[in-house]
Amino acid sequence: EVRTEVQRGCYGDDTPSRLIGGALHQLYYDPNIENKNLAQKWLMQAQVSPQAWQFCWALLSPDKVPEIQYFGASALHTKISRYWSDIPTDQYESLKTQLFSQIACFSSGSKMVLTRLCVALASLALNTMPEAWPGAVAEMVRVFQEEGGGVDGRARCLALLELLTVLPEEFQTSRLPQYRKGQVRGALGREWGSVCPLLQQLLRRTDSPGAVKARVLRCLSSWVLLDVPLNESEGLVQDCFSALPDPELFDTAVEAIVNAISQPDSQRYVNTLLKLVPQVLALQEQLREAVQNGDMETCHGICRIAVTLGENHSRTLLEQVDHWQSFLALVNMIMFCTGIPGHYPVNETTSSLTLTFWYTLQDEIMSFESDKQAVYLQVYRPVYFQLVDVLLHKAQFPSDQEYASWSSDEKEQFRIYRVDISDTLMYVYEMLGAELLSNLYDKLGRLLTNAEQPTSWQHTEALLYGFQSIAETIDVNYSDVIPGLIGLIPRININNVQLADTVMFTIGALAEWLADHPVMLSSVLPLVLQALGNPDLSVSSVSTLKKICRECKYDLPPYATNIVAVSQEVLIKQIHKTSQCMWLMQALGFLLSALPVEEILRNLHSLITPYIQQLEKLADETPNPSNKLAIIHILGLLSNLFTTLDISKQDDESADGSAPPVKTAPPPPGPNPVVVVLQQVFALIQTVLSKWLNDSQVVEAVCAIFEKSVKTLLHDFAPMVSQLSEMLGQMYSTIPQASALDLTRQMVHIFASETDHFPPIKALFELVTSVTLSIFQQGPRDHPDIVDSFMQLQAQALKRKPDLFLSESLDVKAVFHCGVLSLKFPEAPTVKSTCLFFTELLPRCSDVPPVARVVQEDGKLLIQAVLEGIGGGASRCLMDQFAEVLFSLNKHCFSLLAVWLKEALQPPGYPSSRVTTEQKDNFSHQILRERVNKRRVKDIVKEFTLLCRGLHGTEYAAEY
Repeated sequence: EVRTEVQRGCYGDDTPSRLIGGALHQLYYDPNIENKNLAQKWLMQAQVSPQAWQFCWALLSPDKVPEIQYFGASALHTKISRYWSDIPTDQYESLKTQLFSQIACFSSGSKMVLTRLCVALASLALNTMPEAWPGAVAEMVRVFQEEGGGVDGRARCLALLELLTVLPEEFQTSRLPQYRKGQVRGALGREWGSVCPLLQQLLRRTDSPGAVKARVLRCLSSWVLLDVPLNESEGLVQDCFSALPDPELFDTAVEAIVNAISQPDSQRYVNTLLKLVPQVLALQEQLREAVQNGDMETCHGICRIAVTLGENHSRTLLEQVDHWQSFLALVNMIMFCTGIPGHYPVNETTSSLTLTFWYTLQDEIMSFESDKQAVYLQVYRPVYFQLVDVLLHKAQFPSDQEYASWSSDEKEQFRIYRVDISDTLMYVYEMLGAELLSNLYDKLGRLLTNAEQPTSWQHTEALLYGFQSIAETIDVNYSDVIPGLIGLIPRININNVQLADTVMFTIGALAEWLADHPVMLSSVLPLVLQALGNPDLSVSSVSTLKKICRECKYDLPPYATNIVAVSQEVLIKQIHKTSQCMWLMQALGFLLSALPVEEILRNLHSLITPYIQQLEKLADETPNPSNKLAIIHILGLLSNLFTTLDISKQDDESADGSAPPVKTAPPPPGPNPVVVVLQQVFALIQTVLSKWLNDSQVVEAVCAIFEKSVKTLLHDFAPMVSQLSEMLGQMYSTIPQASALDLTRQMVHIFASETDHFPPIKALFELVTSVTLSIFQQGPRDHPDIVDSFMQLQAQALKRKPDLFLSESLDVKAVFHCGVLSLKFPEAPTVKSTCLFFTELLPRCSDVPPVARVVQEDGKLLIQAVLEGIGGGASRCLMDQFAEVLFSLNKHCFSLLAVWLKEALQPPGYPSSRVTTEQKDNFSHQILRERVNKRRVKDIVKEFTLLCRGLHGTEYAAEY
């Protein structure tokens, strides 16, 4: 009913505004969310309807409430900005006049309505300048400077400033085509000559009210974002500095200065920048007063100005060698801001703004040629040593009492702040080198050996944190101060959790150094083992032990008994959370790897027996949520232990690294300890599975044990292949799960090529393939994870052992059809895995007859599925994968592809109604021409998919 009334255009009465008023009331005040949504939908439709041109003026009537007036102004802006082409050229002038008139009326009225009307006029100006409305800004200034209309001068002035402020803002967000944007930007740049004198006049007049000056500063902020040349706004920027002592103007003046000097083009105006440096330095007195008075806002603002000038113009100012002292003074001012008194983020929030400046300055200094660099380093190395002292002071924790009063959010912000400081110290090390470590060591040594002067734990912790920050990422093996540091650590009076944490992390950061200097292990290992028993040090102590066990495992046998005993104790007492328990098991895996096999088995027996007994008990219980969690926890512990327990000598990767370890020596004779344990618990695992086979998380946890063992042991896992293959087949036949397919893929990868193990692997592969094919017959859409893993398995089989596809028991045709179906899944990972399958399958046309046969018979179905995906049926992120399939078809089935492409692209409107026959032919010819350059095929596919989706030539496509 409402829509009908509006569309009839019955505007003689008050119908539109009454209806819109009702809808707005419903939107703002109706408690029913459905009514609100309906009202919003209707209002949006009304706003873009052709009739909006008539009713929006009526809604601006003085007798309407501001909400209705605002809606009318917004409707005007929407029509002008989004439907400009609907407006006849001869209406431009009257529309402009009406808007000027309305802005004048509202200059003393509702501020929010005035702003929307200004935005509407700004949009009109952007659409008409420079051709239809040359000198637009000059006319705006003239119109509002004229007396009349019963509006006082101050209100007119504020309205004009609002209009001039929103004009550049509207330009930044406008939907103008790219070529128009360039024209309009140029026109606006030329209009600055009309704006600048007005702003200067208003800012310099002593009788200008504060509100007018604040609006002037906002207007300047807006205009400088259009890259107004800095030398042309120099006078106004200096006026902004004069406004900083006024508390009411401070924030807007800061914003204007920061915007002006951070424009990319501003570095061209060296003389102007040099004039600004003394003005920034002159703010130091105001800054110090603000610090004394605890005025965080003023500190923050002045710091922003100094950092913006330094960060954006470091190189330009460094190169002005005649002015080196003034730039050094600016650097020292920023140093004061970095070290501003108080604890971040409670007493101050300024220091964090400065950190990126130090990166920038260092980069600029280090980028000079060596002769020039040496001169700058002479001046700035002492500055950076001072910076290290300042940063470590800022990284100090507050007193225990004060820290306890902080909120959790403040503690988290402080933690992040310390990470930022850590990153900065690491970066600074690149400039200061080994001397920085010596400097830190000397300070720590004096602190810990000076018996007369009591030291705070905070000071000690901060210095250690500095060491840790550097040692974590920089190779410190050559450093001559590390032995001294390791010697100092036991002297630290650890009476605080934060200090203990940092001691742990510092030891962890030095794990590689300890591997080269194993004699020092006895100094630090007792500290780590002691910390393991403290739940507050869980993360730091366990991660440090893991690093030591990984890096130093061949030097740990003398300590192994003690490490295992302490670890067992904390595991039994359940001191640590699940993730730390898993890390601890990984640490023990590394540790045990270096022991003789008999000792490994003995330790494994004592370590695992309690869990096996617990698992036996749980296996007998009726399944419920609590014993499920316990089972998954125990299986996880075993998985993590077997992830790192590897008795072969090798070049280690991290436990969870993506690259496989490289074996460098054969393992000792006899069965692998992991295999021994797995064989012992195999029956128990089968019992657990029999009860939990329909629970994907438990099945996943079981598969993880074997998958991680296979990955670590590689061919040492051989004794388990037969029984594991049998178990996997039974599992998957009963209830198919993706994790079982992933484990099968690992088995195929490692054992399919071995004659002894081929029969069980072949039987398993054929069984899971057969079961999965039956899932496809029943409808695979509910199992995208299984389809994904299945396609990865098939690809792996083709890659490692294509003979598997020669078996009469394998229905290659059905597998091919499943692949074609999987290409149409909405899940991107599944489609990627399927494309991988086809890129492995197609090269086998030459040496696997069943594959050649099915491709020849049904290849057209594949090309159709690929074209449907490219035509818009699949996500654009998959186009590279589809291109790889096309490239593979072209390489291995060229003559067939030519026929299939021609036939598939024949029907009109296929694969998209947006592409012409000529464009389809062009695509086909381009694809068939490229049999060597895969990158070019990807570009051709991207181009064609954009055409199919109607996106070719759009800004959206430019980002693709």
